[in-house]
Amino acid sequence: MKLSIATAALSLSFFVPTNVFAFTTPSSSLPTTTRSHHHGSSLRPNLPTPLSMASETPAGPPYSGPAVKPILDSISSPADMKNMDIKTLNQLAYELRWEVLESVSKTGGHLSSSLGVIELTIALHNVFSAPEDDIIWDVSHQCYPHKILTGRRDRFSTLRQLNGISGFCKRKESIYDSFGAGHSSTSISAAQGMSVGKSLLNKRRNNCIAVIGDGAITGGMAYEAMNSAGYLRSRMIVVLNDNGQVSLPTGTQSAGGVVPASQLSAYTSNLLVSKPFQNFRDFAKEINRLLPGDLQDINKRIDEYARGVVSGGTLFEELGFFYVGPIDGHDLENMVPILEKLRDSPSNKPVLLHIKTEKGKGYPPAEQASDKMHGVGKFELGTGVQFKGKASAPSFTSIFANSLIDAATEDRAVVGITAAMPGGTGMDIFGRRFPKRTFDVGIAEQHAVTFGAGMACEGLKPFVCIYSTFMQRGYDQVVHDVAIQNLPVRMILDRAGLVGNDGPTHHGCYDLAYMGAIPNLTIMAPSDEIELRNMVATCAAFDDGPTVLRYPRGSGYGPDKLQNLFGYTLENDQVPTKGQVIEIGKGRIMRRPSASRGREKNDRIAILTIGTRLHDALVAADDIESTDPSLGVTVADARFMKPLDVDLVRELVDQHGVLITVEEGSIGGFGDHVLHFLALDGALDNGDLKFRPMVIPDQYIEAGTQFEQYDIAGLNAGHIKGTALRLTSRIKVPVLQEE
Repeated sequence: MKLSIATAALSLSFFVPTNVFAFTTPSSSLPTTTRSHHHGSSLRPNLPTPLSMASETPAGPPYSGPAVKPILDSISSPADMKNMDIKTLNQLAYELRWEVLESVSKTGGHLSSSLGVIELTIALHNVFSAPEDDIIWDVSHQCYPHKILTGRRDRFSTLRQLNGISGFCKRKESIYDSFGAGHSSTSISAAQGMSVGKSLLNKRRNNCIAVIGDGAITGGMAYEAMNSAGYLRSRMIVVLNDNGQVSLPTGTQSAGGVVPASQLSAYTSNLLVSKPFQNFRDFAKEINRLLPGDLQDINKRIDEYARGVVSGGTLFEELGFFYVGPIDGHDLENMVPILEKLRDSPSNKPVLLHIKTEKGKGYPPAEQASDKMHGVGKFELGTGVQFKGKASAPSFTSIFANSLIDAATEDRAVVGITAAMPGGTGMDIFGRRFPKRTFDVGIAEQHAVTFGAGMACEGLKPFVCIYSTFMQRGYDQVVHDVAIQNLPVRMILDRAGLVGNDGPTHHGCYDLAYMGAIPNLTIMAPSDEIELRNMVATCAAFDDGPTVLRYPRGSGYGPDKLQNLFGYTLENDQVPTKGQVIEIGKGRIMRRPSASRGREKNDRIAILTIGTRLHDALVAADDIESTDPSLGVTVADARFMKPLDVDLVRELVDQHGVLITVEEGSIGGFGDHVLHFLALDGALDNGDLKFRPMVIPDQYIEAGTQFEQYDIAGLNAGHIKGTALRLTSRIKVPVLQEE
């Protein structure tokens, strides 16, 4: 009986106008589309070790790719892909996957995210017409295949290097990069804005596609955008790329176990488990719901039959989206025709296309790694082994993590919080020792800060560990929920200053400025690994208000440099592994000139630093004195920006004619606080002090090594030396001549 009803109902579909979809029951091949993509299994390509095929894994190690890439060689822009059939597209996926692998093995970068979206990238550029159609990549660390297909293949050897191409989408780099990114959860908002813009400007085409992962979609901004898109009925497609990797790395031991740090991830995983992969036949039966209302009525019985047992609306449907999926994100034979039908739909209802992909797809070392080889340095392509030089000292991140373990061992109230970055912040190390006291809240910096504030209310000692650049997203919570209430939340800002190859979106340049404006905060920055351990212990012991501890990406200096340059005396040449509490708001003098130097006050120079620029200041001081024996240089480490050690500043001003501050921060930070104090204290009234703040300039510094970036910023030892020599009239400042 059901069959006869459905058959009768299907005949009604022939009354659908030609500009709207008319579906009949698909046969063993897909209905004819604009480019006649075939669906029959008999047409699966027989390719050499095709990594794009979900069922095949390359033999090895050693792993190697194709000697030639004829399909990829034929592509200079997405337009060259328009007439390719499925067999050719699968061959392209195989070649493109190896192009990404070979390129990243030589430069380093975000590998596995790009490997996971090879087929999706090809499908999107094959179906849509970029740049007229906007494709927005959330975070955009997965954009390498997109960049290769959009005319940047010949520049890929410069990836994430000075004057090279960015590791993220950048509007100024290519017309195909519709929206720049680096942080998460922004794509849906951007796509909606573009959709509304196209509509209001009556543009001929309105296709806006946001590609967002199951990690990024945990960010609250994504839900704000979906709520708005469903309400406004903004025409757009959201591709939910579900790869089970919410945190970096996923699987870190924490209070939530080792599952992905997101209940939403569990929800989408349940969708994947409870529903088989949807193919084009299933999709063709369901897309009736995108038709105008009167046509829905005509085809209602078709829809009822096609859906079979109604399974209840998904969360996304409740938000006003038409949900499609889940589908296999590595199966071009299904993805391409589904995307074509969504592209050609006349509906303005937003669509969520749920695809399942595998991060690191097609490269066994990535598939098997705990972090899926998310971010890598240069590596041996045949084995996946990364080339890592022997570090002279542990990283600042690992030093912090082990210092926090020491604090937690002595105090059961110490807990750690991360926002989906356990590996980057050291919370994975802490979690292995104290899983029940480790909390990964997903990509939710706002929640992380206020979550910590709530813990502090109950007497816990929360360490909220977030990259400096990501703490920008939780700024109001720092003010409203922490500082106003003077709650002892410890905010740990990793990756402070210039970060290297990730470039402007990840620099931690602004925290001294944006945190320095907030009352009640105690702000400190260590100059070296010993000071970092001391400051972790200090934060743990300080309960009188909130604290901020910021430190850069990089490693410590090791015992030789700590003794020979910094002046430490180390027992048995060993760096202490236990931190000591230091006095809040007290700096230290690291170097004084000999009595024979700087006989005149104007020949005495004071360099006051905060953070790890102390190293370059000490190097500069030695160079200055070796250049001119009449000059004397004192170097001091402020340690704290708030409260500022005003006694130390007064001492430096009283004894020196030149004062230079140096920091790894933007305008408005430490130097401005010192200058503000000097002005209010009357130290500038007599005109006998030359003062210069050295800061990161008011510009965005692109990708490069950290040394290259600090060279551009003018904050390396040579720049400090040059500033001191100019202020003491040892060298002249060039005068710019008007043409």
